[in-house]
Amino acid sequence: MKDQDNPSRRRFLAGSAAAATAAVISKDASAQDADYVIDPPDVISMEVVGTDERFPIRRVFCLGRNYRAHAYESGDDPDVNPPFFFIKPRDAVVDYREGHPYPQGTQALRYEGEMVVALKSGGSDIDPADALDHVYGYGVGLDMTRQDLQQEAQRLSRPWAISKSFDKSAPVGPLYPVETHGHAVSGRIWTSVNDEVKQDSDLDLQIWSVSEGISILSHHYELTAGDIIMTGTPEGIGLVVKGDVLRVGIEGLGEIEVEIT
Repeated sequence: MKDQDNPSRRRFLAGSAAAATAAVISKDASAQDADYVIDPPDVISMEVVGTDERFPIRRVFCLGRNYRAHAYESGDDPDVNPPFFFIKPRDAVVDYREGHPYPQGTQALRYEGEMVVALKSGGSDIDPADALDHVYGYGVGLDMTRQDLQQEAQRLSRPWAISKSFDKSAPVGPLYPVETHGHAVSGRIWTSVNDEVKQDSDLDLQIWSVSEGISILSHHYELTAGDIIMTGTPEGIGLVVKGDVLRVGIEGLGEIEVEIT
């Protein structure tokens, strides 16, 4: 169980990152209508359940080792080391119906079933008590990982973005808006491989809740509408090969089925 009164926890929530200088991007009409030397990137978006509307994605943040049992299976101590964040490119997000092509450069592809949180607004230094006001909706997703590349990077004490931030590494399902489905703060989260359940946990076992995660992240980045947060995976991670079928479900948010092709 989480220790809400732990002093280091309170300091971590209250702390803020060093100020960073952001580049100013012109948003006037001339900039929007500029003749670009290459075609601008496509808008990456997520389906909104029950509608024809789409949620455009700005950035993809991922919260690592946010379930105690998963931290232990990863060789970490959640009582010493807090969860952490990393980033995927927005075009890593793909509709789950596309399946997941086995990525190049790896012989060990790992699945991690997760909940996705989509923000409709943001800010800096957000109070945990106000954080859920910024949530547009919730969904189901996968954080696919090139495990062998991650382990080699860890062995060499190098960044391991290459293991997480590859093409199509975040298959996702539709978003369930808060205004129609409420907040997803508890409920079963599970992953199966070829119909055998591998991960089986509950959202209320997250070390940092959604509101706490948003607050912590906002101390390091100015969050904005369009940001999504993948909130960590429970224990039971493992490897898949071509032909395997993954299913990830969260109570109240449906399930997705992804074939490894």
